[in-house]
Parts: sequence; C-alpha cells; structure tokens
Amino acid sequence: MTRAVPDRGAAAVRRALDGRQATPAEPPPPPPPGRRPGERALRLGTLAVVALAAALVTGRPWVLALAAAPLVLLALALPGGPRPDGLTARAEVEPRRCFEGEQVTVRIAVHYDGVSGRLDPGVFLGPGVRLDHLEAGPHHVELVLTAQRWGRWTLGTVDVDVYDRGGLARRTVRADLGEISVFPVPEHAGLTPIPVRLPQRLGEHTSAQRGEGVEVTGVHPYARGERQRRIHWPATTRRGTLQVHGFAAERTAETVVLLDVLTDVVDPVTGISTLDATFRAAAGLVRAYLRTHDRVGVVSIGGATRWLQPGSGQGYFYRIAESVLAVRKDRSHRSEGLGTLPPPALPAGALVYVITPLTDQRIFDVLHQVRGRSNPVVVLEIPTGDPVVDPGDTEGELALRLWRADRDAMRFSLVESGVAVVAHRPGETLDLALAPLLRTRVQGGTP
Repeated sequence: MTRAVPDRGAAAVRRALDGRQATPAEPPPPPPPGRRPGERALRLGTLAVVALAAALVTGRPWVLALAAAPLVLLALALPGGPRPDGLTARAEVEPRRCFEGEQVTVRIAVHYDGVSGRLDPGVFLGPGVRLDHLEAGPHHVELVLTAQRWGRWTLGTVDVDVYDRGGLARRTVRADLGEISVFPVPEHAGLTPIPVRLPQRLGEHTSAQRGEGVEVTGVHPYARGERQRRIHWPATTRRGTLQVHGFAAERTAETVVLLDVLTDVVDPVTGISTLDATFRAAAGLVRAYLRTHDRVGVVSIGGATRWLQPGSGQGYFYRIAESVLAVRKDRSHRSEGLGTLPPPALPAGALVYVITPLTDQRIFDVLHQVRGRSNPVVVLEIPTGDPVVDPGDTEGELALRLWRADRDAMRFSLVESGVAVVAHRPGETLDLALAPLLRTRVQGGTP
C-alpha cells in the first residue's frame, strides 16, 4: 500500500518563484444610475414597517403609535430645496511620477445642481499604494496616498455619494484616478568603473591616449606646434633638450545596464525580492554614470525584451526608469526562448552590466550574445539567500549542498571566461560591490 507524501516545501517553492506578485484586484461594479434611498431613510422606513407589521399581527391599535415617531422624523427630514442633480466629478493627481515612499495627493472636484447635505466617498485603491488621509468637503474630496512599491500602478476609483440636505436620498458619481509611475529608490553609488577602450567623445574619464586632459602622464621631447607653457623645465635642464608635459585624453564612457527579469525570487529569510533589488541597483548605476556625463542605456530581458539606446543627461534617468516600469505588469508572462538582442541596444565597446540573481539558465544565452560582440561585461549578482532546510532533514541538507555547488560552478564558469563577477547584497552600499573593479579597467570580451 502506497501513501502520498505531503509536499511540505511546495508552497514555499511556489512562493519563492512567484515573488511577491499580487493578483490585481478588479474594481467594484459601477454605481447604479438615478437616486437611491440613504441609510437614514432605510433605518426610519424599516422601523415604521416593523411597527405596522406588529400592529397587524397582534391586532392592537396602540402599536401603530410606535410607527408615528419614524414617520414624523422622515417628514421632518424631507429637503426644503432642490435635490442634487447633474453630478460630475473630476480628479487631479499630483504628482503622477514619484519615488517609492513619497506621497501623492488626489483632489476630486464634485459639481452638481441643487443643494446637498454631505459627501460620502467610497475609496477603492489599486495595488502598490496606501491611503493615509481622507477629507471630504461640500464640493471636494481630498486623499493623501503613499506609493509603497515601484511600478506603474492604477490608483483605483472613488465613488462619491452625494446626499440631499435631509440625508434621505443619494446619488453616486465615480471618479477614475488613472495611473501613476513609481520609480525605485536608487541605491547609493559613486564609483563608475570604465572599460579599457573608450569612445572618441569628450568626457570626464582619462584614457590611455594622449590628449588635452588635465592628468599628467609623463614628459616627452618637444614637437613643433606644442604649447610652450607645457614645457617641463626640470626635465629640460636635466636632458639638455626641450621636454613638455604629456596629458591623458578625457573621454566619455558608454554603459548599458542589462536587467534579468526572467524570474523573481524572494529571500526566504529577509523577504527581499530579487526583482526589487535588481531595479534599485540598476537605478543607482544609471544615476552614477549619468552624473559623470556618460551615455547610459538599458535592456530588460524577460517577457517582452525592452531596450533604450544610450543617452546622457539627468533627465534621461526618468526615460530609462519609465522604459522598465511595465515589467511589473508583465511578470506573469514567461517566454520560452530569448531572441537576439538588437544591435543598437549594445553599441560596440560599451560596458555592459548584467544584473541577475543567476537563477535562470537562459541568462547564459544572453551573456553569450554579449560576449560574442566583444563588449566588456560585468555580472552584478543579486544573492537570493539559501533555501530554508528543516533541522534534521538529511535530504534537504544534501539538496542545499548541491544547490550551493551549482551556483559556485556558474560563478566559476563566468570568471574563467573572463567575465567580472561581483555580488551586491541588499542593505550594503553599491560602491562596496563595485570597488574591486577599480583595480584595473574592465577588459573587453572575446567570442
């Protein structure tokens, strides 16, 4: 007789592989048109009906007196002026673009004809935001929201009930709040490693070529046409011939940040998502290189391949961030195979940062494509954390050892092929991971 063995780790595995993806909630059905009774009318009407039913059941006329009080209150609550009609609502959201943890203010202006008693908003928020404050006035509703997670989120809807002066009837109007773009908070990064070869563009990085920079590389004999103010007099006196300073040319760098969004793994101990850590590290790298006036591009691999050609300027940071925000909505899509990276996405000689948790073997196909174009590559690994093994579980401990050995083998194969591999652990500064790359310039790859 066979007995089914309970799969105790199945739920944990599914939770780790799926990440913290929340199922998008559907908004409530639209409010019914026309006027409806309010809560006060329903309460008083219910009391009157119950009293009349009790009088009919018991056959005692004096019970009818119990229905007099709610009927009198209903009569007194009848509005003296025109009831609100022709309802319209217009929502203003400020700002539409923000970073994680920042607040968003929503102002809803409600217009109607007639006289109202009060406004009663019903708020239905989408994922990724939290309601912190709500205020309702005679003609407006104001909400203060906090953006909790990066992504492009639908804020939700607000159904505003407009009551008449007596509170007996109400009409409802819906305000759609639209979408907001929430950018990830960039990791702090100040170091900008550069490759051996730099493009022929003026920038802030010193190159091995001679030029019109400010960093002295040595002295050399004077040649016709060189500036006399660069004469190095101590060397001239010592050698008996004119010697001048040599300066290194200053060039800009081209950097491409390639994001591995094939899978999202949650650390079983800390609960940190590798997708979140990947985008925060990428934002820190992009901001650091843009700060030094370099050209930066981005490529996201997973679901649909998205890419943006390298550009420069601090305003380009927001273009790069918005180009990958839709990944949050595409996480349910998993492509069976990966296509060829478009040539404009990886310019020749550009330094490529591949930010990946090294959990999907398909990322090695992408690395092979990048190496085939002789681009210098740096793999920035986002650690996923070790799987949790129950004490005394011999099979689980053996599986954990094999899992660690497999990851060590992946790192070893990358290093042996000439790819620099560094690890960035969430909570640590990004400069700590990039510091080893400053010992020497990143070499270009070969197929």
